[in-house]
Formats: sequence, C-alpha cells, structure tokens
Amino acid sequence: MAAAESLFSQLVPVQAKCQGCEERRINVRVNIELQSTTNPIHRKDLLVRLTDDSDPFFLYNLVISEEDFQSLKLQQSLLVDFSAFPQRFIDLLQHCIQEQNKDIPRFLLHLVSSGPNLDHTPAFLNVVETNPFKHLTHLSLKFLPGNDAEIKKFLATCLKCVKEEKLLLEQKLRKTDEDLTRQLNYAQQSLSEKSRELDKLRNELASKTASLTNKYTQELTNEKEKALQAQAQYQQQNEQQKRDLESLHQKTVQQLQNRLKELENVNKELMERRYKGDSTVRELKAKLSGIEDECQRANQEVLSLRRENATLDAECHEKEKLVNQLQTRVAVLEQEVKSKEDLVTRAKEVSDATHEQKVNLEKNIEKKQIQIGNLETTLKSLSSELLKANEIIKKLQGDVKTLMSKLKLKNTVTIQQEKLLAEKEEKLQKEQKDLQEAESSLQAKEQEVCKLQDQLEATVQKLEESKHLLKTNENVITWLNKQLNEIQMTRKQEVSGTSTTSPSGTTPRTGISPHSMVDSRIPFLNSGLGYPISPLLPFQSFPDAVAIKSINQQTSGQKVQFNVQPQETNRCSDLQPGITVMTNHPTNKENGENMGLEAKYLKKREDSIPLRRLSQNTSHNTGHLKSTALIKTQIPAKSAAPFRPSAYFPG
Repeated sequence: MAAAESLFSQLVPVQAKCQGCEERRINVRVNIELQSTTNPIHRKDLLVRLTDDSDPFFLYNLVISEEDFQSLKLQQSLLVDFSAFPQRFIDLLQHCIQEQNKDIPRFLLHLVSSGPNLDHTPAFLNVVETNPFKHLTHLSLKFLPGNDAEIKKFLATCLKCVKEEKLLLEQKLRKTDEDLTRQLNYAQQSLSEKSRELDKLRNELASKTASLTNKYTQELTNEKEKALQAQAQYQQQNEQQKRDLESLHQKTVQQLQNRLKELENVNKELMERRYKGDSTVRELKAKLSGIEDECQRANQEVLSLRRENATLDAECHEKEKLVNQLQTRVAVLEQEVKSKEDLVTRAKEVSDATHEQKVNLEKNIEKKQIQIGNLETTLKSLSSELLKANEIIKKLQGDVKTLMSKLKLKNTVTIQQEKLLAEKEEKLQKEQKDLQEAESSLQAKEQEVCKLQDQLEATVQKLEESKHLLKTNENVITWLNKQLNEIQMTRKQEVSGTSTTSPSGTTPRTGISPHSMVDSRIPFLNSGLGYPISPLLPFQSFPDAVAIKSINQQTSGQKVQFNVQPQETNRCSDLQPGITVMTNHPTNKENGENMGLEAKYLKKREDSIPLRRLSQNTSHNTGHLKSTALIKTQIPAKSAAPFRPSAYFPG
C-alpha cells in the first residue's frame, strides 16, 4: 500500500538557463509529496515535481529515498536528517517567493539544463543565496524530464482534478440558480403586493388630502382671524410696554446721574483730604528724620565722653598708685633721714618735688572732678532731652498711626464707593442692553407684522382673483344651459312638425336619427373636442343651422344628443371637487346606436382642476329616454392667473 501526503504546491519564480540561450524567468509550480509504502518493506520517498500551468507537457520529476538522501547529504555536506529535509526545502522555497518582488533578491532558484531546451535533458534546480562577495548554492537537486507515460499520467490527474472542479462549480451554479429563482419569485410576489398596497394607499391619500384641504382651509381662515386679533393685541401691549420702559429708563437715568454727581463731589472732598493728610505725613516724616539724626549725634557724643571718662579713671588710678608708692617711699625716706642725716637734703628736695607733684596732681584731680561733674550734668540734660525726644517721637508715631487708620478708612470708603459706582455702571449697561434687546424685539415684531400684512394682501388679491374666475365660470355655465335649452326647444319643435306632416296610419314609424335631423348643437361639443369651455364662448359667432346640418351629415360615429327641459334645471352655486354636468340622452333603439359620449371624452385632464357640479334633473320627455351622459367641464389649475383665451382654444 502507498500513501501520498502533499506538503507544498505553489508557483515559484525560477530563472531558467539553457546552453546557448539567454536566461529567462518563468513561474514553475513546485509540488512536494511524501510517499510512504508498507508493502513489502516500510519506506518513505520524497517526490518533487516541477510543472508549468501554461505548458502541460513541461514535467520534471525527482524521487529521493532515504538511501539517496544519505549520498546527497555526503555530496553537499548537509546537516539535516531525511525527516527534517522536506520542511527545510519548503522554507528555502518560501524565502525565494518572499524575495521575488525585490530589485536585488537574496534567494534565487536556478533551473540549469545542459541541452539547448528544457525538453528532454535532465536539469538541476539550484537554491542560491546572493551576498556582496559571491553566490552561495545551498542546495542542488537533479530533476529528470518526464517520459510519455509519466506525462500521460500527469495529464490524466490534471483532467480528473479539472472535472471534479467542474462538477463542484456546476452544483454550486445550480444551487445559486435555484436560490435566485426563488428569491426572484418571492420578490415579484412581494412587489405585486406592495404595488397593490401602494395603489390603496394612494387612493386613501387622495381622499384624505381632499378632506384635509377642506378642513385646513377653514382652520387657516380661523387662525388668520385669530392671528390678526392677537397681532392687534400684541401691538397695543408692545406700545404700552415701550412707553413704560422709556419712562422708567428716563427716571433711572436721572436718578443715576444725580447719584453720580453726588458721588463725584464726595470723591473730590475725599481726594482733597487725602492730599492734606499726605502733606502732613511728609512734614512729620521730615521732622522725625531730623530728630533721629540729632539723637544719633547725642549718642555718639555720650559714647565719646564715656571713653574719655574711662581713660581719666585709668590715669587717676595710676596716679593713686604712684601716690601710694611715693608715700611708702616717703616713709622709707623718713626712716632713712632718721638713720641717715646726710641724706636729708636730698630727701627734702625729693619731698619738695614730690609735694609739688602731689599738689599738681590734686589740682588735676579737682579739675577732672569738675569736668566729670560737668559731663554728668550734660549727660543728665541729654538723657532728659532724649526722653523728651522719645516722648515726642511716640506722640508723632501715635499721630501717624491715627492718620494711617484714617487713611485706611478713607481708602476703604473710596473703594466701596468705587465698587458702588462700578455696580451702578454695570446696572446701567444691563439696562441699556435690555433697552436694545427690547428695541430689537420690537423691530422684529414690526417686521413680522409687515410680513403678515403682505401675506394678507396677497391672500386678499388671490381671493378676489378666484371670485372673478368663479363669476366668469358661472356666466359660462349659465350661457351653456341657455344654449342647451334653446337647442332642446328647437328639437322639440322639429319633432312636433315632422309628426304633424306624416299620416299616422299609412306611413311606417321612423325614428329620428342624429344623422337625418337638423342639429343645431355647438360644433366643438359635437366634434368630440376635450378642451375646457372658454368664458368667451357666448360672444363667439356660430354658423347657421344649414351649415351645421351639412357638417353633421359628413361626420361619422356616435354623437351626443341633449334633451334638457328649461323648466327643471337645478344649479349648484358652491364649489365642489369633481364638477360634472348631468344630462339625459336617448338611445336609438331602432338603429341600435347608444347615444352617449365616448370613453375618451370622459377622461380627466391632468393640467386642470374641477370647478363645480351642475346636476340637472330632467323629466322623462318621451318613453325611450333611459340613460344619462356625463360631461365634465374643467378649468386650468392655476386659478390665481389671469384669463387667457389661448389656454382654452389652442391654435
């Protein structure tokens, strides 16, 4: 048993090289299959096939068994086992596919043949990696061209695959055809149902629109009256509000102006006080700076005097020491004088000198004591003056504090007043904005009033024009009724004249046909014209009865015969949506002709609207009047436009 497992099947770009030919690039389909056989020996073979989709006879095969792979591994120094070789080969092919769109691809496949063509000579498939130094061949496989049997087998498998794909596509096509036919039938059914529903809805919509137009015209007239009343009320209210607002605005402006003047006066007074306080503060600051300078000078003098006093104290102490020494020496000398009389003179001289020095020293001491007393008195006077200066400074500081507190109060008052002024200005601005908004709203309302007045004038003009048109249509209808009555009278007279001339017993009964009788009807009614009746119809000149008779004899086909009694005509003066004129007409039983209008005369024109319905209830003139004829008179849709005769009679 042999089982084949497909591992890879894709188009790969290959550079084909033949002997004596240029390189060319072709797309080759590479099929890699792993065949495993269990009978008689379990073995695995790797089958690699190269084919070309455009050339069915292009076939190269390569079968690698495990023994062949071992020799290939030794020849090309491969580091992969047989089990991992297929995947590595597929990876190299994937690299070649990925690099095919680059200008300088890194991996390339070379199919090299020793013959001039790729037909019957073996070829080598080389997987080459390019780098800046050289071309490295990773793998080189030798492929053998397929013989006739292998090509036939390959073509048979291809044909089998194509047939299977064809069967699958045919099945899919049948399914899609069935689904589409079902969907089409369902869509046609739903379309027919929807069209029916649409027709119903159109009919309902037409009836509803007719009823709604009547309702809304009445509501519109009521709303217009209400709007006029409301407009008048709003105008009065707006005028009153405008007057009230103007008076209030004037009052508030006057009050604010008075308040502004008062605040300006108060502000001027406060500014003057502030300037005065600033001047006093400056004077006091100048005085304080002068007193502080004097105090500093006095302190410096006191320090210098203290230093001098210290020096004098030191000298005095030294002198006292000297006096003590001299006294000790005097005692010694007195003892020596007693002991030594020889030295008396010298001792006397020394004592005199010392006495003189002592006197001088005492005098100096007294002078120094006097100076010290003077300095103490000056110190006392300076301290008293300093105390007085300190008291004055404290008083000035208190005055300055009081002035600063007063200034702070004044500043707070001025700030509050400025805030009040700003608030008043904001209120003024708000009121001005409110005034502007009120004026703009008034202007908008006045514009709305003007628009409403224009609309009213337009509607009044349209109403007058429609009334004028109604009057002209009523005149036309009355003239038509008169003409019909006159025609009926002439026909009756003619019928009575013919009945009196013919004997009752001998001659056979003859029916009055429309071809034989003198027809004095209106030509355009007899000829089957579908135009609307013109208001200028009463003023047009018609041919006499003989001409009408000749015209009626020449024309063929059915004709309309009006039998209307002038005594029993009922006119409708109100507007109705489908205006018709109902007249009785006889049937010619003897000739088998139905004396009525054809179906083409009963069609409604799209560019016109019905005017009014004239129902005429006629009595049975003779025994053979059984059916009625319907004639619709129509007017153009543009009721507001002026009358134009060319619209009714073209050409």
